Amino acid sequence: MKRLRRTMLFMPGNNPGMLQSADILGADSIILDLEDAVSLTEKDAARILVREAIKSLHYKGVEVVVRINPLDTEYAMDDIENIAKVKPDTILVPKVTEDAIVKVDKELTRIEKEQGFEEGSIRLFGLVETAYGVENVYNIIKSSNRVEGILLGGEDLTSDLGVKRTKQGDEILYARNKVSMACRALRVDSIDTPFTDTNDFEGLRKDTEKAKNLGFTGKASINPRQIDTIHSVFAPAAAEIKHAQRVMDAMEEAKSEGKGVFSLDGKMVDAPVINRAKTTLELAKILGLI
Repeated sequence: MKRLRRTMLFMPGNNPGMLQSADILGADSIILDLEDAVSLTEKDAARILVREAIKSLHYKGVEVVVRINPLDTEYAMDDIENIAKVKPDTILVPKVTEDAIVKVDKELTRIEKEQGFEEGSIRLFGLVETAYGVENVYNIIKSSNRVEGILLGGEDLTSDLGVKRTKQGDEILYARNKVSMACRALRVDSIDTPFTDTNDFEGLRKDTEKAKNLGFTGKASINPRQIDTIHSVFAPAAAEIKHAQRVMDAMEEAKSEGKGVFSLDGKMVDAPVINRAKTTLELAKILGLI
């Protein structure tokens, strides 16, 4: 299976203590943030801090993602120039558009050639947080082969829409569906927007379950305390694993009997059911559940 991204944890790029412990917090991916978490007066210092952290700390067992500043700011190109040279796994492009992806891709290609890195080795994620981004998410993903997924930013999106952000999330349901569908169609990851109430774990669970049921492959987080809850939702339940094993056993039995079609519990089993069972068992093995 490809890289597991159940959780992507935002971490302020101007906090040395948090950067030092970033890879032991349990998230699948850490997002070292140079944008929203950093004031204008600290942009340069945070960029240096993140660059040196990646270079010296050698984060293990976690994807290192850096959220740069928007391409229409004076900070973005310096972010790319400095950060790409220490080879993070992924660059997260905020307020993403097709043009932004193409521009960052071009800069990364130049830097990779200069540094002797494999071309295309630094990957891209797009942060969809505008109405334009939602309506054009499919084309944004298609803009570069580097794009491995889309993260939905609900707070900025609702601001762009001029509507109130609620826990229930009806105001972003269309955006969630649009992002999830485009990502699934193009076989890239879809990461749901963070749940911002860090003390409401039941609300977090319900919101994560909603995201999973809409087809998202993971969820962003703004606090390490949220990680276990998100991981538990995106892990297959014991009943799911048991059913998947029964599907595969029934398939093997049908093969041995020369049957091309078979049923389980009175229901026909077709290719999508078998593929889903395989995926469930693969994930369960990765997570040590079987």
